[in-house]
Formats: sequence, C-alpha cells, structure tokens
Amino acid sequence: MTNRTHGIYKTCVCALVPLLALTTLAREPIPAPPKIERARDLGIRFDGTPGKFNAITDVPGVEVGYATLIKGEGKLERGKGPVRTGVTAILPRGLSEMNDSVFAGHFSLNGNGEMTGTAWVEEGGFLEGPIVLTNTHSVGVARDAMIAWRLAHGGPDAEGFAWSLPVVAETWDGWLNDVDGFHVKPEHVGRAIETAHGGAIEEGSVGGGTGMICYEFKGGTGTASRTVAAAAGRGPSETSEYTIGVLVQANCGRRPQLTIRGLPVGKEIPGSVYKQQETGSIIIVIATDAPLLPHQLKRLARRASLGLARTGSVSGNGSGDLFIAFSTANPHAADSSPPTRTIETMPNDLMDPLFTATVEATEEAIINALIDNHDMTGRDNHNVPALPHDRLREILKEYSHPH
Repeated sequence: MTNRTHGIYKTCVCALVPLLALTTLAREPIPAPPKIERARDLGIRFDGTPGKFNAITDVPGVEVGYATLIKGEGKLERGKGPVRTGVTAILPRGLSEMNDSVFAGHFSLNGNGEMTGTAWVEEGGFLEGPIVLTNTHSVGVARDAMIAWRLAHGGPDAEGFAWSLPVVAETWDGWLNDVDGFHVKPEHVGRAIETAHGGAIEEGSVGGGTGMICYEFKGGTGTASRTVAAAAGRGPSETSEYTIGVLVQANCGRRPQLTIRGLPVGKEIPGSVYKQQETGSIIIVIATDAPLLPHQLKRLARRASLGLARTGSVSGNGSGDLFIAFSTANPHAADSSPPTRTIETMPNDLMDPLFTATVEATEEAIINALIDNHDMTGRDNHNVPALPHDRLREILKEYSHPH
C-alpha cells in the first residue's frame, strides 16, 4: 500500500538496507584542477560572455562531483576489466541544501537512452535531489545507491518510510569499458555526491564521462556557461543578469560530422573510425538562476538541441539525446508549509537571451569535452585518440586564411 502526499511517498525500504553501508567522506576543500587547454585556449571564438569559470558551477549554488574508475588493460575479462567508467553528480543547490527541490523540465530529442525519474519531473515540475550520470548498465545501481545515500544521511520519516525518484542518466562506454562487469558500486555514487564542489571543475575523461567517445574522438564531460542580461520588466532600461550553465556527457556522433564553429573539422582529420552509423548518446544538463517555471525550463531544454546541432550531430536513430534543465531560483517553492507559496517568474517574451545562452553554452561544452581530454586505451586494446590540438590549430588557421 502506498500513500503519496507532497514530499512523502511511503514504500518499504527493507530491500535497500544492504546499500546503506556507504562510505561517508569528509567535506574537505577541493583544490582547483590544474589549468589545461580548453577550447578558448586554442583560439576558438565562441559567441556570448562566459561566467567566471565558464562552467555549470557559475550558477550560484550548483556543485559537481566525480568518481572516476580506471583500472586494468588488455583483453576483456568480464567482471575484471579493463575498467574505464565512473559517476558524475550534479547538485542543484549543493550538498547543504540537497532537500530543497528546484523547478525543472526535461526534453528527449531522441529516446534511445535512459533518464530515470523524468515522469515525475514532467508531472510534478520539480527535481528532487541530485542528477547522477553514469554508464548504461549502471543506471540501476546508481539509482538505488542514491536512494540509499539519502536514507543514510537524512533518514526515513517518523513512520519509517521515505520517498525518492532519483534522476539518473546514462551513455554507453562499452567500447573502452567492461560495461557488463558492473564496476560502479554504491560507494562510488556516494563519493561523487560527497566530493561535489563549486568553482572550477574537471572535464574530459572524468566521472561518468570517463569511457565516452564523441565524434570518434575521446569525449566525456564538458561544461560552459553564459551570463546574460534580460529585461526585468519594470522599465525600459531595467535589466537583471542571469547565468546559464551547461554540463554534457558527450558520447555521440561520427567523425565526418564534427563541426567546430562552422568548420568541417571531422572531415579534415579523417583518421581511423569504427562507427558505420550513429550509436552514441549525449546527456545535457542545463542550470540557471533565472526564475523560470517548469514549462519554461522544458523550453530551455529543447534549445540544447540547437547547440548540439552546431557541433554536427543529426541525433541518429541509435543516439539517446536526453536533456534536463533546472532553476535555482525560488528556494523552498516545494515546501508544504505554509500551504501557499509566492514565487517569481518571468514572461515568455523575455526569454530569448536565455535561449541564445543555452545554445551557445551547449555548443562550447561539447567542444570542451573534446579538447580538454587525452587519448585512452581500454578493453581489448581499443584506442580512442583525443582531438589533436596542433592539427585543430592548423585547420583554424587554414580556414581563416584560405589559399
């Protein structure tokens, strides 16, 4: 028997008890990762104005954490490796405010993939807890581990029950990783959540993006942000500044499709390819501090499609292209007491700058996932090269000064 009320879903948690023994990690300051080349460092010019870190963490309160699993080499031995996988956790209000839900909306450009919990996001309009990204065959354990982590750290209600429908999304890393070995464990989900932090974050082959491939170059995790001025609606000269942040887990596309700022980069670096058709996926997470309602956030999530298209993707039949957007405005909007809430929002006809920023940040985040990366060799000695920086510089120069 179940009883769903606001914030409570009564269901037996007995089956989750074995998962409750998750390692609790100390909350220590996380040093900024060393500066390495991102897309802008190579002279690539993008539209728009990025935030301080050019990352999803430029949206105040947003934190990101990783658990990266790299082990073994050579021939695949199922259950033993090689392992090239991990977990990414995005906390909309950070660890300290995890239980304060955010308005959210999601969009499926092509549904050959999985993002759990979105039926309730669609129905209820709130994202309740972190977003976790991992590999395709670890969605189940990551989902269960997130429920268990929240029980272990917040406990059930007074009657011994608790409610959670976590959002966990995936892309396939089976070309480099022993994906059927189920190497992602509950403690890795806990590690990603507990080490989440703001500021500068790592990109490339980290977290859930560790074993991912994008346009047949080494892909994975990428991020970018934009600051925008939107009319406040109180007068012709009054504006408010908002931030759009994007994080991608990029595992999509074929090499000939890769386009960077309109240039056919993939065709200029033919190399060795292994895909005969599109079989990858991409997860795109969009954060903003603009006061948007769920239907407006769905509109924002749709615009990620245009940023993805700028990089060359056609969202093929075999690609799971799933996007989710949330707003950190309106804290405590989901609280049941008092029984009515006062919230801020903005008119639809003032959203164009946010749409533009989403497209721009999505494009740059995908390119950052490719550039802020390195070659990787995984299962059965499969090797995936990183996008070569020197050759990319040559292409940029050739097209800016054609013969």
